Amino acid sequence: MDPTDMTAVELVSAYSSGELSPVEVTETVLAKIGREDRALNAFCLVDEESALAQARRSEERWRTGYAKGLLDGVPVSIKDVFLTAGWPTLRGSQAVNPGQPWDVDSPVAARLREDGMVFLGKTTTPEIAWKAVTDSALCGITTNPHDTTRTAGGSSGGSAAAVAAGLGPCSVGTDGGGSVRIPAAFCGVVGFKPTHGRIPLYPASPFGPLAHAGPITRTVEDAALLTDILALPDPRDPTALAPPLSTFRGGLNREVAGMDVAYSRDLGYVEVDPEVAEIVDRAVRVLAEAGLRVTETDPGFGDPLDAFETLWAAGAAAMLNTFPEGARDKVDPGLAHVWERGDQLSAVEYLEARAVAAAVGIRMGTFHQTHNVLLTPTVPIPAFEAGHDVPPGSSATRWPQWTPFTYPFNLTQQPAITIPVGTTAAGLPVGLQIVGPRHSDDLLLAVARFAEYALS
Repeated sequence: MDPTDMTAVELVSAYSSGELSPVEVTETVLAKIGREDRALNAFCLVDEESALAQARRSEERWRTGYAKGLLDGVPVSIKDVFLTAGWPTLRGSQAVNPGQPWDVDSPVAARLREDGMVFLGKTTTPEIAWKAVTDSALCGITTNPHDTTRTAGGSSGGSAAAVAAGLGPCSVGTDGGGSVRIPAAFCGVVGFKPTHGRIPLYPASPFGPLAHAGPITRTVEDAALLTDILALPDPRDPTALAPPLSTFRGGLNREVAGMDVAYSRDLGYVEVDPEVAEIVDRAVRVLAEAGLRVTETDPGFGDPLDAFETLWAAGAAAMLNTFPEGARDKVDPGLAHVWERGDQLSAVEYLEARAVAAAVGIRMGTFHQTHNVLLTPTVPIPAFEAGHDVPPGSSATRWPQWTPFTYPFNLTQQPAITIPVGTTAAGLPVGLQIVGPRHSDDLLLAVARFAEYALS
């Protein structure tokens, strides 16, 4: 079997049996990156020398029977917003000085390094991860492995494109309004946004309570295993949750048949592409036949777009105001507009938006008293033409307008996951989003695993 087609769990099994070594797997993945990433632009940095050195150390550990961690020797990529010692973290921006010292690991990089994973490089992001497609003046346009004329989504588009193309089995992205789930859905892979604080962050995200980190993988099991690594504590995040009492991978096989599952085709206010709706409807019918007790119902909140955009603009402005003088003239024009809006917001407007977020969270908390999880489409449209912030010809003028299923659950800080459930006639992937109550990450992953198997 081609190592680039294998999951992280399969690679660990092959290392344990001696069928494969971390060095040969890393060499194979690096060779594929060299052949295929020119068309995708999933990576903004690839460090072959460092990756092979890490792989050789891992190979020696496996040879002596002392694996360092759960995914020792498995190749991984890291979105270029996470500090990673030895590599610049430019966040897709020409305004960041690449010559400054880069000697600190973020919690994400630190946990992956401690586990013995092999760092391939850093994946592309739009400037400061501000939008739901992946392009920047610094790094160019990231495209979709299923059709390189289409967007990979964003802002973790480089990570999703890499995993979907077999350029490493797993990656880690960030999600402040859908940035893990949107590209995962567009590229046909799994994207998991855990409960806010489950994966520690440092430095603190400028997007504050909206910000999550999460794995992008090919399977739910890999997502659970990577979350087990990333959820370990780090003292630098004062908002981080207490360490989990059990493993997420260990809870994947819990019984979920018979659970009450709500299905909302449109949240009561979203216009969904008919082909996407048909594919998701069909997937939900399969899940009902497999044993989930599906109720078609909306959660009962109105579109919180204005509140989300207020919090988003405030966070963007807070970060960009730390950039050097003259940066406003260098940043993405769309981001400059968000920066300007954020600068004009008052503290009262910010707190009013937080109050809307709280109201939606309370509504969802009540909703989950009856329904264990909520199912929706992940994105209401398939991937559109690359190089555009919004679908050409649509009425949307700002990116959140075309992804209304994702940002509400950043406002509520709930866990949400997308799994692939089919493709359009044009071969473009469609995702199903599963949303759970806060702190129900283990339940959510178990339902996603059940759905993954039922739909396979």
